[in-house]
Amino acid sequence: MTVGVLLITHNRIGAELLETATTMLGRCPLAAIAIEVHEHDDPDALRAEILKCAERLDDGGGLLVLTDLYGSTPANVTDALHRRGHVQVLSGVNLPMLVRVLNYHQLDLGSLAEKALSGGRDGVLGCPDA
Repeated sequence: MTVGVLLITHNRIGAELLETATTMLGRCPLAAIAIEVHEHDDPDALRAEILKCAERLDDGGGLLVLTDLYGSTPANVTDALHRRGHVQVLSGVNLPMLVRVLNYHQLDLGSLAEKALSGGRDGVLGCPDA
C-alpha cells in the first residue's frame, strides 16, 4: 500500500508542478491527480470530484492532499475529506515539497507529510549572490 497524492490548486498550478516533478524524476512513483480550481467553479461540485479522486487514489495507504493557499477555495473544499480518515492536508505546495514527496514515496502517510513539510520549507531560500 502506498499513499495517494491529490493536488488541489488554482488553475493549473498543481498540474504543472506534477508534470515538472515527474519530468525531473523520470517517473511519478505514487498515484497522483491534480484538480484545477477555477474562479467560477461550484464548491459542492469540487467536493464531489475530490471524493471521487480520493476513492481512486487511496489503496489503503492514505491520502496526502496538497493545496496552494490556506484559506482559499482549494484548501477550503478539502473539508469534504474530513470524514474519510487517514488523510493529511498540507497547504503552500511548491516544487521542492512535491519532489520530496515523490522521492520518499515508500513512507507511511504521517512520515510522508513530515517530509513534505520539510521539503517545502527547505526549498525556500534567499539567494544572496543573485
